[in-house]
Amino acid sequence: MDYRDKVFISVAENLSFSKAAAFLHISQPAVTRHIREMEERYRTNLFDRRGNKIYLTKAGEKVYNALKQIEKQYRELELEVSQMHAGISGEFRIGASTTIAQYVIPKVLGSFHKKYPKVQVFLSSGNSLDMENLLINNQIDLALVENFSSRSGIRYRKFLDDELIVVTGSQSVYAKRDVISREDLVKIPLVLREQGSGTIEVIEEALVKHGIDITALNTVIHLGSTESIKNLLQDFDGLAIVSARAVVSELYHRNLVKLRLADFSMTRIFRIADRQGYKSPIVELFEEFLTSYNI
Repeated sequence: MDYRDKVFISVAENLSFSKAAAFLHISQPAVTRHIREMEERYRTNLFDRRGNKIYLTKAGEKVYNALKQIEKQYRELELEVSQMHAGISGEFRIGASTTIAQYVIPKVLGSFHKKYPKVQVFLSSGNSLDMENLLINNQIDLALVENFSSRSGIRYRKFLDDELIVVTGSQSVYAKRDVISREDLVKIPLVLREQGSGTIEVIEEALVKHGIDITALNTVIHLGSTESIKNLLQDFDGLAIVSARAVVSELYHRNLVKLRLADFSMTRIFRIADRQGYKSPIVELFEEFLTSYNI
């Protein structure tokens, strides 16, 4: 790929000339020059500049999507050629938030191993904050997180959408309800994940947007995993807010019941997080495999 294309991709993903410059280890004026040259090439603005912020224009989005496809094809070509001489081998370490580690990534790792049997993968799990700390301290090569916030020195990339839903046990006094109002959500006993969990952060952000302080909830128990929450709900007259992906089986078998929130929904994205700077080819290979996998 042309180097200007790489600069454009970095600016588009960071929506910042300064962050792109830091990531590419070049000066900000150099980034500005490359982008200006690309806009001259395509004879249109690729970014909409509004004060201190920039946004992709429609033309910019089209160029970005096309260049990402080209970038992926280059990587696939390099891998295919390398496999003609020797199978890909090596190892890397992943840190995944609890929800992702339990309900999303195992199937992906199984398929990845079938395709690349000589690559050894080590998986650690914990809450999103813990995984980011491991990443910053170079104890893992990439993290898969579910939190909302971002930290300096870490680059984030979406790989999956998720929804948080309200559930209760099938024997709960609330199981016959279809809808939970805003007032109900504040009053009814609730079990949630622990502080530091990405789930808690997303819930808090969603509640703030609707004028609800998370401390106003009647949270009676905090637990360290969704599995613990699901087990508790079997004998608990109250509610929980969990990932829809974590309770597919329980909802199907009617062990748990989903209750619709009357006024709003809670959605989030699962993200790949890696340190800015050099990324090993094996880590890049896994990230491309993950983003293209039909989860």
